[in-house]
Amino acid sequence: MKKISLILLFLFFVAPFSAAEDVVALEFDDNYKQHTLNITRYEDEQPQDVESELPEEAAIVVPSTDNISTPMTLQSGVFAGIKNAAEGIYKLPTDNLNSVTPLLSEQMTKHYESGPFESTHLWGVVQNTFDNMIPEGGNSYSKYDVNLINIFLDTKTRDGKDLYRIMVSPTHSHSRSFMQNLFQDLYYETKRVPHHSILVGNSRVGIGIEGTQSAFTLPLLNRSQISRNFSNVRKRGLRIRGDYKYVDYDFGGYSSDTFFTEFLPGMEFNGWVNFKPLANTNEKYGKISVGNGISAGKRDSIGYFVYGAGLQYDYKKFRAKVEYAIADGSNGATGLSNKRREGWDVLASYRLTKKLELLARYDEFNPDKSKHSHNRREYTAGINYYLKGQSLKLMLNYIFCQNEFRKNSHRILLGFQLAL
Repeated sequence: MKKISLILLFLFFVAPFSAAEDVVALEFDDNYKQHTLNITRYEDEQPQDVESELPEEAAIVVPSTDNISTPMTLQSGVFAGIKNAAEGIYKLPTDNLNSVTPLLSEQMTKHYESGPFESTHLWGVVQNTFDNMIPEGGNSYSKYDVNLINIFLDTKTRDGKDLYRIMVSPTHSHSRSFMQNLFQDLYYETKRVPHHSILVGNSRVGIGIEGTQSAFTLPLLNRSQISRNFSNVRKRGLRIRGDYKYVDYDFGGYSSDTFFTEFLPGMEFNGWVNFKPLANTNEKYGKISVGNGISAGKRDSIGYFVYGAGLQYDYKKFRAKVEYAIADGSNGATGLSNKRREGWDVLASYRLTKKLELLARYDEFNPDKSKHSHNRREYTAGINYYLKGQSLKLMLNYIFCQNEFRKNSHRILLGFQLAL
């Protein structure tokens, strides 16, 4: 009797704790099933009947605290995103220097499942420069400058034939107000006509090879003198570009206004034609582009006319370019002018490796042909290091500025470009 009493007393104290452990095990197991369901949906992107896949003994197994899945799922998602972005950046090509592929191109693109638009891409480019100028017989000075901050919003239609672009530049300008400088590219472009691109809106226009080239793909940090005086400016209008095997062209009619200062102070025509005589040789002897064109118009009471010509030759790792321009008045990036001006430049570059490039340029310009001995000459040597093509690069330029009407000077420019 005494033994039976002891046994009953033992069961009375032990049974509640055993039942409590069973409850804890079942509750934890329910959470475990739910978390496993969440993980399966994240990885497979489709709901699964998780309970049918679990082994029978899973209901009585108490998982350790190391397997708490909610924070691990979040961490796995973040780490996977970082890993995918890093792998995408690592695999970006480094040998294409004619365009910019943002480092986070896919991560910053929104794709639509239905509707007329296929995607919207938000991206931007930053270019910084450290400038050290040493005038002969004077005091040197150094400055750090943000050359440009350009932010793009590109929306493409589902068939890829239409593009809507908004590009803003919050970079400070001393000669213009913030709002006048803010909107740069602002246009609609369609490629529904074979071999053609038709653009309506505000875009970079002008004449010359380098004058209309994107700032992101320039070989040197500074444009040539004829480019920065006669071109490198955006205007509003209608633009038609054609691209055929042996010839391409760019024609447009625009308002002669620049940077949204006036609505319609006059009209302007810009036209440029390139001939490609080696287009049928499959680049066996390289590529040659021979072009010429004009920019003519009237702004308020001042008329202007600019003629330009250029030749560019590419052969494997070597590239050479020569340009010439003469103007009787102009309406470029440096403003409206009625002066007769003339200039030319020659540039050569060679890529030692896919990432390392050496460059040299001779650049001569006469800002006022009515004055004697008024030439300005720039001798430039440069090194470009393309970590990831034009999307991530370092630039070093040395410039000797020789002037016939003021003191000579030396400049060292160190630049960095990043596209995201």
